[in-house]
Amino acid sequence: MIRVVLPEHLRRLAHVDGEVRLAVKGPVSQRTVLDAVEAAFPMLRGTIREHGTLKRRPFVRFFACGQDLSHDPPDAPLPGAVETGAEPFLVVGAMAGG
Repeated sequence: MIRVVLPEHLRRLAHVDGEVRLAVKGPVSQRTVLDAVEAAFPMLRGTIREHGTLKRRPFVRFFACGQDLSHDPPDAPLPGAVETGAEPFLVVGAMAGG
């Protein structure tokens, strides 16, 4: 099972507390993890990735194992610790402004 941590506003929208555990089909990548999140929680479609293009929304970042994975290709494999469930995949809402 893959562990996914969502920002508070998306947890509220999905009606979940804490992290989410999901089964991912195929290789574990940003794309397959986010596909599983959107399949389990259809109300999140379009909140993390753009409709149609499935590109990461500008103020959303992805982290795992202390690394910023936001600019990695969507099909790049995630770290092994994420695949085994030892570490979560983090979806973080970035802040802007000053």
